[in-house]
Amino acid sequence: MIEVKNLHKSFSGVEILKGISTSFDKGKTNLIIGQSGSGKTVFLKCLLGLFHYEEGTISYDGKIFSQLSEDEKRNLRAEIGMVFQGSALFDSMTIAENVMFPLQMFTNQSKSEMEDRANFVLKRVNLDGAHKKMPSEASGGMQKRVAIARAIVNNPKYLFCDEPNSGLDPKTAIVIDNLIQEITEEYEITTVINSHDMNSVMEIGEKIVFLKDGLKAWEGSNKTIFKTDNEVVTDFVYSSELMKKVRQMYIEEKQ
Repeated sequence: MIEVKNLHKSFSGVEILKGISTSFDKGKTNLIIGQSGSGKTVFLKCLLGLFHYEEGTISYDGKIFSQLSEDEKRNLRAEIGMVFQGSALFDSMTIAENVMFPLQMFTNQSKSEMEDRANFVLKRVNLDGAHKKMPSEASGGMQKRVAIARAIVNNPKYLFCDEPNSGLDPKTAIVIDNLIQEITEEYEITTVINSHDMNSVMEIGEKIVFLKDGLKAWEGSNKTIFKTDNEVVTDFVYSSELMKKVRQMYIEEKQ
């Protein structure tokens, strides 16, 4: 579990996060959603320890990050997997080499041990046989799966995903969503996903934190987000004409 209490973050005197408190559960897909400029990316980077925050605490299974020694922080980072928005694969490395990179950074495994582990996770994301390909030879969906394989290769306790469906067609996006959810449940990972994709919200939003102007405006799940009377949330969820029709259908069913 990751627990956040009263988190504040400012840039040049402008407050971006204004006292956010929430928690992200183990074995669940936890989504952070909100409009552009709501503070989602800043919040995620604070969770990752990339930004220093002025006030509040972030705890990883009871360990307050700001109170850890540098060695303890390094050990914690070794337990974190990250799926970047653009996959962030190394163009000069094969797919297998990309996946093995965290093992080279954080473990003392032999080359054969790293290769075996890379083979295992690539098979888990349905990329068995793609080891020698270069990223440029892979489709967008394949690159996302490589990024997921790299993120889980070191058996992380915590998995962060920044807009994992960005640039994907709807069908491929659903495949990626389902894969992330399966891996989260299978390995009991605390997974936090930054997203604006309503399909992801509906499919895998077991816990949803909605941010608005640096504040937590709402918290719930995909089972409750379409039933809330919170106007800020409904304006976001039903912003498209399609979703407005869905809402009207829901209202008519209730009547």
